[in-house]
Amino acid sequence: MTDERKRVGKDISGIPRHVAIIMDGNGRWAKKRGLSRLKGHEQGSESVRAVLRACRKAGVKYLTLYAFSIENWVRPKSEIRGLMSLLIRFLRMEEHELHDNQVRLRVIGRIADLPREVQKEAFRVMKETEHYKDGQLILALSYGGRAEIIDAVQAIARKVEAGSLKPDNITEETIAGHLYAPDVPDPDLLIRTSGEIRVSNFLLWQLSYSEFYFTDVLWPDFREREFMQAIEEYSRRHRRFGDVQ
Repeated sequence: MTDERKRVGKDISGIPRHVAIIMDGNGRWAKKRGLSRLKGHEQGSESVRAVLRACRKAGVKYLTLYAFSIENWVRPKSEIRGLMSLLIRFLRMEEHELHDNQVRLRVIGRIADLPREVQKEAFRVMKETEHYKDGQLILALSYGGRAEIIDAVQAIARKVEAGSLKPDNITEETIAGHLYAPDVPDPDLLIRTSGEIRVSNFLLWQLSYSEFYFTDVLWPDFREREFMQAIEEYSRRHRRFGDVQ
């Protein structure tokens, strides 16, 4: 078995262990209805709740959501303020669900860029749930795949400079071990909603052997039924990881 196959860890049940989602289409959903973009984001948070429940039912252990990218900081300040307020509200409202279902919350990205109140709430919930082992909800906030690799390379370079690591000893495992969540297996399945067909700087290192699933459904309309359709499609695929069987 290759190292990559071990890292991804496809299980025989046909259920992905780790699902990553690019939640796209909130703005278009709102525009179609003559509503503000923030209303689309609010409706999108209901889809997050529905997918969380669907993951528990299906047996998915890791769910990573692309909630706010580094590129999103160029959006209008009013929209960013609304998104941050919505994030705080989501963390507070969903905390009991995490406790009830023994799910650990994690945040990946350049967390220091987030407003102080968001950092405070995120770190609080992460601390309260860090001992849970039944599942993990991973929020990518102020996240960029290239930024993650840069941060990893800089951390490795500091070790080389300090003399604790030789350049010739740097391997794929070295880089993977310096990513934001090195203990989390690579995604088995990436889902992107709203009809866009690109990864948008999301988990660039980790998606190297992931299966991709694209749907025209806008994120606020993506609920348990749509999630299970993606899982069913995934279960019909055969992942070879470079082998020929």
